[in-house]
Amino acid sequence: MGQFGRILMALGGLLFLFGLLVATLGKLGPFGRVPGDLYFQRGNFALYLPLGTSLLLSLLLSLVGYLFLRR
Repeated sequence: MGQFGRILMALGGLLFLFGLLVATLGKLGPFGRVPGDLYFQRGNFALYLPLGTSLLLSLLLSLVGYLFLRR
């Protein structure tokens, strides 16, 4: 069980760092407001669907994975 606990702590730390990165990128530029992101507002209800941002992030992570994890 000791090894499993270490893995969970490492994953928690990585999630924390990723959350911190996302929070700071939102303040630094147009991250999250790219073409393809959908925003609907009606009255006091708002719905945000970051489709363009998700595609862009997926492409970047795929490229990084391909470059660093290829054999």
